[in-house]
Amino acid sequence: MSEDHAQHVAQVGRQAPMFEAEGVDGKGNFKCYNLSDNQGKWTVLFFYPLDFTFVCPTEITGFSKRYDEFEKLNTVVLGCSTDSVHSHKAWLKDLGELRYPLLSDMTHEISRDYGVLVPEKGVSLRGTFIIDPEGILRFALYHDMGVGRSVGEVLRVLNALQTGELCPIEWQPGEKTLGEG
Repeated sequence: MSEDHAQHVAQVGRQAPMFEAEGVDGKGNFKCYNLSDNQGKWTVLFFYPLDFTFVCPTEITGFSKRYDEFEKLNTVVLGCSTDSVHSHKAWLKDLGELRYPLLSDMTHEISRDYGVLVPEKGVSLRGTFIIDPEGILRFALYHDMGVGRSVGEVLRVLNALQTGELCPIEWQPGEKTLGEG
C-alpha cells in the first residue's frame, strides 16, 4: 500500500475517507453523491457484495423500512457496492422503492479506502460505518459476506454515539449511560 493511500484508509477516530460517487436514488434517478454533502448530519455508509444476490436485499430493504428512525437521528443512509448504477437501477425493479440511494463503486476506490474490498473477487465485504457530523469515523464493522447485518444494532450504536456518554454493554436508548448518576 502506498504511503498516500495509507493516509486515506478508514480508521475510527480519524477523518472518514472522502468520496464522490454516482448513485441511484430510491426512485431510480441518477445523481452524484459526495460525503461532504452530509456535513452537519450523521452518515451511515454500508457496503454489500453484489446486486441480485440473496442476503443483500434483506439488508437493503431492512434499512429502508427503518429509515424514519435514522431521519429522527439526523442521519443519512448510503448503500454502496461495486456494481454499476445501471445494475442498481435494474435491481430496484425487484426491490421496490428505497428511502436512500445506492452508490456505485466500479473503480473500487471507495471500497479500498474503507477496507472492505476483496480484490480477487472485485466485490466488497459487508461493512458498516458511522460517520459523525464533522466527518469523523466513529464506528466500523466488517464481516463475512454470508451473514446479514442487524439494522437494529446499527441504530443502537448510533443512538449510543449521539449521547456523547460512555455506554455499557447492551445499552439501549432510554437507559442510563455511565455518565448519568
